[in-house]
Amino acid sequence: MLYVRSRLGWGWGWGSDDKTWMPVSQDRFPDGTLHMTAPKDSLFKDSDIDIYWKYNNDAELFSLICLRKHYADCKNVRLYMPYCPHARMDRVKGATDVFTLKSFADVINSLDFAKVIIYDAHSNVTPALIDRVENRPNTMFVERTLLDIGDDNLVMYYPDEGAMKRYSENCQRPYSFGMKRRNWETGKILGVDIINREIVKDKNILIVDDICSKGGTFYHSAQALKDAGAADIYLFITHCEDSIFKGSLLESGLIKHIYTTDSLGHDILFNKQITAYKLQEII
Repeated sequence: MLYVRSRLGWGWGWGSDDKTWMPVSQDRFPDGTLHMTAPKDSLFKDSDIDIYWKYNNDAELFSLICLRKHYADCKNVRLYMPYCPHARMDRVKGATDVFTLKSFADVINSLDFAKVIIYDAHSNVTPALIDRVENRPNTMFVERTLLDIGDDNLVMYYPDEGAMKRYSENCQRPYSFGMKRRNWETGKILGVDIINREIVKDKNILIVDDICSKGGTFYHSAQALKDAGAADIYLFITHCEDSIFKGSLLESGLIKHIYTTDSLGHDILFNKQITAYKLQEII
């Protein structure tokens, strides 16, 4: 899904005095080709333009290319892309693997945005490949989650050492982290060993990570935390896919509540077990 807004020197364009994002209309002609309409008033040449892309599928990349060219005459065009597609494919392991993240970044760079804003990229590879990128941390959302939970004695938990190194410095609370045990042939998680296991007993826990698909990592983490004597367990992930409903996490009862942003997904916005913070309200 694509949205736009203008940034005039004295306010906001298209008759709006606020920062409202306007949806871009995307329909199809009978032959299946794209029919797109996007705002463009008489003052557009004096405006800076923001484009917001809530990723749904790769076909939207062509829509983004068309939209960027629609605003080619504008002074500065920024892209807000909270979830960066292909960020998981940040390395290749063999000759047959295709480095899709590099190709995706090349396309984004060719559009010559004044700035590209992403949130909590999966690894440092993504911001290294995209020009003029700002990789914003998830800190404000974690802080909001902690306020919503309202427990000063809560202990943080990071599912692996990488997440611990990435997030623990931004939250001055006691923490533990996990070491996953995998079947290296299949990649399947067999279990989790908890480091600093003693501090989770009888404590409420907030698990923090960047992305959730079916939730296997968090299912095994929560199971291990319960075995270690943890009380209520909460989960914050910056990006949550609708595929979470295909896993066992929600129905397991291991997680009391899930917090995320609305950078991904649709069905997650209507589930009582999930609170999704709205990015467009703060950007």
